[in-house]
Amino acid sequence: MRTRPNVLLIMTDQQRGDCLGCAGHPVVETPNLDELAADGVRFSAAYCAVPSCIPARACLITGQTPWHVGILGMGEGQTPMRSDYPHTLPGELARAGCHTQLVGKMHFHPQRALNGFHHTVLDEDERPGFKSDYQIWFEANRPVECAMREHGIGWNSMIARPFHLPEYLHPTNWTVRESIKFLERRDPTRPFFLCTSFMRPHSPYDPPAVYWDMYVNRDLPGPFRGDWSEVHNVPQDAVRVDAWRGRRSDLEVHRARAGYYGSITHIDHQVGFLLEHLRGLGLYDETLIVFTSDHGDMLGDHYLWRKTYPYEPSARIPLIVKFPKSLGVPAGRVSDRVVELRDIMPTALEVAGVEVPETVDGESLLRVARDPRSPWREYLHGEHCTCYSPVMEHQYVTDGKRKYIWFPRTGQEQFFDIESDPTESRNLVSDPARRAEVALWRERLVRELQSRNAGLVRDGHLVRQDRPIVSPWRDKPRVTAPRAT
Repeated sequence: MRTRPNVLLIMTDQQRGDCLGCAGHPVVETPNLDELAADGVRFSAAYCAVPSCIPARACLITGQTPWHVGILGMGEGQTPMRSDYPHTLPGELARAGCHTQLVGKMHFHPQRALNGFHHTVLDEDERPGFKSDYQIWFEANRPVECAMREHGIGWNSMIARPFHLPEYLHPTNWTVRESIKFLERRDPTRPFFLCTSFMRPHSPYDPPAVYWDMYVNRDLPGPFRGDWSEVHNVPQDAVRVDAWRGRRSDLEVHRARAGYYGSITHIDHQVGFLLEHLRGLGLYDETLIVFTSDHGDMLGDHYLWRKTYPYEPSARIPLIVKFPKSLGVPAGRVSDRVVELRDIMPTALEVAGVEVPETVDGESLLRVARDPRSPWREYLHGEHCTCYSPVMEHQYVTDGKRKYIWFPRTGQEQFFDIESDPTESRNLVSDPARRAEVALWRERLVRELQSRNAGLVRDGHLVRQDRPIVSPWRDKPRVTAPRAT
């Protein structure tokens, strides 16, 4: 007999925290995720502490900070995700008797590594010597000889257009079909942990035509421009279709957003199909369901594209948690506590009645979901190493209402009042009226970095760097450490 609840983790790739109907987006339609939020708790100040794919997912499956997981970004001096972490979310649930399955993308290295899952069915980038399960299925089921990306849009391109083939061949549909196959074929005597991880809305921005048509002719919100962002309007960088910064034409930006929003609504409808199947099996009420993303997408805001940045479109993520009905957690709440991907592992383990390993830095969200007044962290520390350019290597601290950013390679600082300026368009770091507030947040970052003993702080002051910041844990996983408080 099953004694533990099921766990369903639904992930998107590169979805901004503001791109949900229930989050108040003026255009994006996500009716199924809105309904899930009404049945659960939406965390409005959820962040990725290291906003790019590999490190974000490593933090999620280990429950650790970027510094302890050993990956501070994708780029200079960093390593791929390991396959020998001593404790992972799927691994702990598997040891506790759950049947564990991954469908879609997780960026393991090597890609067929299990990291605690009993089985994986993958949709990931083509790499030398690797062919994903989706690609194998696609080649066996395509109606004519054609390629998955014959539309010519690259993995990081800002160009957008409708999917060039029938909708059933799209990887988003395939991901849900494979998830449903698992639900139908799983061991029915054991609880399950299913991770359904979509490749979209990460570029290519190529939703099926019906979803493209929902947005391409609508008045879409344009990109934000701050009093500081002109520095990123660099024509020689912008000329590339996979540019990390620079101004593209208004039409290109509009199409990128139409394709991105269409991809999100496409995913939402497929999530609805998956949840409908879960209800049909009588499993919805007693399953912990978590919806989130690894990081966001700038979409041209402040002349920036894709991820790795400390700004809200890149670092803030959606997070909805629907607890099992038997736990009695009030539904429909919105929590503004600052939370992070590392909190998902201890949440799932506590709900499942599984001991949380000492290596985990995150905290269970069940406490604040039950009682919004419960003690919680004051702020969150995030970072990213050099990726597109050394000038964008950063450290940030935020509580979802204020944000302080330091760029170690340039020494520059930014401070934003997110409550009054959610688009981060006004840098207040030099505002005399904010001097004490800036000093408070700078001191918080100093305290975070001082404990690393990595040359980032000297005599209580931040020290400009001329070399990449590398975690000492990159060459081996951290095995034990005191729990975070």
